[in-house]
Amino acid sequence: MASSTPALRNFSSSFKLLNPRSVSSTPAHRLLPFKFSNPSPSHNLTLHSTHYSFPKPARSISFSCKAQSSPSDPPRPTKVQELHVYEINERDRGSPAYLRLSQKSVNSLGDLVPFSNKAPPSPGEAVGSNSGICVLIQNVPEKKGDRYEAIYSFYFGDYGHISVQGGYLTYEDTYLAITGGSGIFEGAYGQVKLQQIVFPFKLFYTFYLKGIKELPADLLGKPVSPSPNVEPAPSAKACEPHACIANFTD
Repeated sequence: MASSTPALRNFSSSFKLLNPRSVSSTPAHRLLPFKFSNPSPSHNLTLHSTHYSFPKPARSISFSCKAQSSPSDPPRPTKVQELHVYEINERDRGSPAYLRLSQKSVNSLGDLVPFSNKAPPSPGEAVGSNSGICVLIQNVPEKKGDRYEAIYSFYFGDYGHISVQGGYLTYEDTYLAITGGSGIFEGAYGQVKLQQIVFPFKLFYTFYLKGIKELPADLLGKPVSPSPNVEPAPSAKACEPHACIANFTD
């Protein structure tokens, strides 16, 4: 054993590195030889080397979805239909209410004006009503008026309702967006012209409706021209059955 000690202290070894590209996906075993520089002790040593390969980064996959309408869906109507509606405040329901949230003596940003009035297509018919809220955006003293952001709806009994939204100016004509509806007005879009007659008691609206089927005849009567002298008929004020449509919303 003593004679082998110097040989153990003076041995040379050689290592051969594997090409990284040749590494397989499963553990591989190779024998690496070791040889003593002094051949007197006849000892052969072998080492087991295990190599592992690392998985490649996963590829990122992207995809997009495109919504498609059913081939069986009928085309959306694009014909423009006009509907004329008055808004008449009969001073019978405490409308409008002015809420001075700004706590200022003059109309100021943030003041709210909720309202609810009758809305017949002509003064002789109590067809429906409208209701909503206006948020004051700007007081315009040089024009003796205000600019509001308005959100409200027109209700026509069994026929459904129309919703509108947009800027409302008390000192000039305004166009608001038609944002939708229900009943025969489902899918409605377009715009509505608001004409100020006597603020805030008489207004006249002309709807330019798209996206709906033909309007019924009883909503298409010849409108009374806008005038400060227009007044509801007594039967409309009394909401008598012959002056209302089915399930008139008061």
